[in-house]
Amino acid sequence: MKIKICAIACFMGMAVTITSCTTKNMEKDYAAYVNPFIGTGGHGHTFPGPVVPNGMIQPSPDTRIDGWDASSGYYYEDSTINGFSHTHVSGTGCADYGDILLMPTVGKQTYDPQDYSSQTLPYASEFSHKNETAEPGYYSVFLDRYKVKAELTATKRAALHRYTFPVSNEAGFILDMDYSIQHQKNMDMQVDIVSDTEIKGYKLTEYWAFDQQISFYAKFSKPFTYQIVRDTLTDQNGRLQPRCKVLLSFKTQKDEQVMVKMGISAVDTEGAKKNLEAEIPSWEFEQVRSNARQAWNDYLSKIDITTQDETDRSIFYTAMYHTAISPNLFTDVDGRYWGMDLKVHQGNADKPIYTVFSLWDTFRALHPLLSIIDPQLNNDFIRSLLQKHQEGGIFPMWDLASNYTGTMIGYHAASLIADAYTKGYADFDLQEAYNACLRAAEYDTTGIKCPALVLPHLMPMAKYYKNTLGYIPCDRENESVAKALEYAYDDYCISVLAEAVGDYKNQEKYTRFAKAYELYFDPSTRFMRGLDSKGEWRSPFSPRASNHRSDDYCEGNAWQWTWFTPHDIEGLVELMGGEQAFVGKLDSLFTADSSLEGDAVSADISGLIGQYAHGNEPSHHIIHMYNYVNQPWKTQELIDRVLKEQYRNAPDGLSGNEDCGQMSAWYILNAMGFYQVCPGKPVYSIGRPLFDKVTINLPEAKTFTIITKNNSKDNKYIESAMLNGQELNIPFLEHKDIAAGGTLEITLTNQPTKWGVQQ
Repeated sequence: MKIKICAIACFMGMAVTITSCTTKNMEKDYAAYVNPFIGTGGHGHTFPGPVVPNGMIQPSPDTRIDGWDASSGYYYEDSTINGFSHTHVSGTGCADYGDILLMPTVGKQTYDPQDYSSQTLPYASEFSHKNETAEPGYYSVFLDRYKVKAELTATKRAALHRYTFPVSNEAGFILDMDYSIQHQKNMDMQVDIVSDTEIKGYKLTEYWAFDQQISFYAKFSKPFTYQIVRDTLTDQNGRLQPRCKVLLSFKTQKDEQVMVKMGISAVDTEGAKKNLEAEIPSWEFEQVRSNARQAWNDYLSKIDITTQDETDRSIFYTAMYHTAISPNLFTDVDGRYWGMDLKVHQGNADKPIYTVFSLWDTFRALHPLLSIIDPQLNNDFIRSLLQKHQEGGIFPMWDLASNYTGTMIGYHAASLIADAYTKGYADFDLQEAYNACLRAAEYDTTGIKCPALVLPHLMPMAKYYKNTLGYIPCDRENESVAKALEYAYDDYCISVLAEAVGDYKNQEKYTRFAKAYELYFDPSTRFMRGLDSKGEWRSPFSPRASNHRSDDYCEGNAWQWTWFTPHDIEGLVELMGGEQAFVGKLDSLFTADSSLEGDAVSADISGLIGQYAHGNEPSHHIIHMYNYVNQPWKTQELIDRVLKEQYRNAPDGLSGNEDCGQMSAWYILNAMGFYQVCPGKPVYSIGRPLFDKVTINLPEAKTFTIITKNNSKDNKYIESAMLNGQELNIPFLEHKDIAAGGTLEITLTNQPTKWGVQQ
C-alpha cells in the first residue's frame, strides 16, 4: 500500500512545535498486486512488457520466434532474449506483430549467420529471471552477454527505453527491421536516418494480417554513427528473404545511461513523430513510468476487494490487468487512423478507433465485464466496430491492425450490440447497428474489402445454408455444428434488436432462426452432431473426437459444444428430456473420462474437468447451467474448484490461452460472485464469491458491494442472500440491480443447501 503523508514541519528547541499537519491520505497501489508473468508460461501466451490500458504500443522482450508458444514473442521457459519489439498480441492462439526490434550491444555487432531454423538471433543475449522485473508500466532485465541493464516504459502511443551500459568503445544498438514473430513475409521495409540521434521508418508485412503496416520514429539521447545492412537470406524453404538492419555505434562510460524514445503509427512516420513528441516530450523516464502506473491504478481501482489471501489478490488484479491490454488504440494524436478499407482516415482523437477485436472469445465475459465497470469504453469499442463495418463492408470477426483476418466463427458484434441495448447504455445509432448485424448474418459476398483468401472465412457458405436450407450440412461446410450453434445465438441477439427497432417481421424470422440448434441434437446419443446434406448423422461418431479446426466443431468436441444454447437453456432442457435428465447429462460432463481422440486433437481443449474444458471459451458458461435446473449448489461447488485449481500466481497460472482478456474476465466476474450466461439478456447467474468484500466503483460515483459472510476455503455453498436488505431466493441478479448501486450480502456454509431452488 502506498501511503501519502503530509509534510510535518518541526522546530526543535526547549519544546517541539508542529506547525502544520493534515490527515493522512491513504491510496492503494493496486499495480503492486499485479504479476505480469502470469500466463507467460504454459499456453497462456501473454507478454510481460510495459503497456498502458488499451494502448497502441506494446514494447516487450522477445525470447523465441517460432511455434505456438511464440504467439506473444515471449515464453517464460526461455533463457535468451532476441531484443525488444514494439507490437504484441496478448494471449492469442495465432501469432503476428513483433515489429521494430531494438537490441543494445557491446562489442562487435554480430548479425550473421542468421538461421531461420533457430529460435535465437545471432545477437541474442542470455538472461536470468533473477535479474528480470515486470510490473504495470515497467519492465527491466539484465542482458548477460552485453552486461547491459534494459528498462522499458510506455505511454499510449510511444515507448521509452533506458539502457545502462558498461564502459566500451564498441557500444550501440541493432535496429532490426526484418525481424518478426514467426517469420512473417516482409513486403516492404524503409528506413531513413534523419540525424545522428533520429531514425524513422516504415514496414509492411503479410501474415495473419494480410496488410499490416507500421511506421516508427525513434529519438536517441546519444549521437551515433550508423551502417545500414540490406541483403537477402535463404529461409528454411530455400527462398530468398530480404533483410534490413540498422547498426548504431557509440562509446560509453561505465554505467552510462542511453535512452531511446520510440513512437509508432499505422498511418505514416509523421504520425509516429507526432505521437512521440506529444506523449514523451522529455527524457524523464521515471515520470513516464509513474504516469503509466497511475493509469493502471485508475483502471484497477474500478474494483476493490477485501481478502486476507495475498495470492488470490495477485491473481485477481493480474486478471484485471489482462482485461485492459486489448482492444488497442489505433488513432494517432492528430485523429488520423488506418481504416478497414486500408486507407487513411481523418477521425477524432477524442473518439478513437480501436483494433484487435477477438470477439469469438471476448463477447462472453470481457465485454459484459466492461458493461459494468466502464460502459463508455465498451461503447467506444462498439462504435469502432460500426466504423469498421462502414469502411470494410461488414463487421470484422477478428480484426487485427484494421485487417479482416476471417479467424474464428460467428458474428458476435451482434452480441455486444444487443447486450448494450438491453442494459440501457447503447450510445450509438441503434438502427445503423441493427442493419450492420443483419448484413453480417446474411450470405452476401459483395462490397466486402478483404483479401480473396479471407472472404470464404469471413462470409462462409454456412450462412447461405443456414438461411436457405435451414441447417448447415456437415459434408459441405467445416465446423458446421459449432457455426450453427453460434449463429443461432447471434440470431437471437438480432431478434432482440429487431424488436427494439420495430422490425417485427425480422423479429419473427430471427426468433425462429434462434431455435435452429434443435436440428443438431441427436436424441439417441444426446449430443449435438453433424447432419449431412442427406439429413443423416455423420458417422462414425465419438463425443471425445477432435480434429483441430477440421471437423464439425471449433476447438472442441461434442462434449463441450452440446451445451452452447445460452439464449435458450430451457429449450435444451426440454430436448434432453426435462430437468432430471438434463442434470444427469450435465453431471456426466464433469465426471467423464478426460481422454480425447484423434490424430490432430485441438490443443485448445485444456483445463479439463471430465470433458469440461475451462481452458477454452466454448465451455465458459456451462457450470452456471445448474442454476437453471434447480441445483445451484453444483454451480457453487464447481466455480470454487475452477477458481482454486485453474488460476494460479505463476507463469503457467492459466489453463489455456488468455485470449485478449477473456480467461481473466471469467475469473473476475466469478470471483466477484456472478457471471452472465447469455450476453443480450441482462441477467447474471450467481455462483460462489471468492472474497470477503468486493466493491465495484461504478460510473457516476455509485458503488455495488458484494459482502460474503462466513467466507472460508471450506465454505463454498450459499446458505442465504440479501439484495439491498431484501431476501434473495433465486440464483440470479439483474444488470439494473448492479448499475443502480447497492449491496448483495451472501452467507456461506460448508454443506450444499437448497438456497436458490425453485419449487
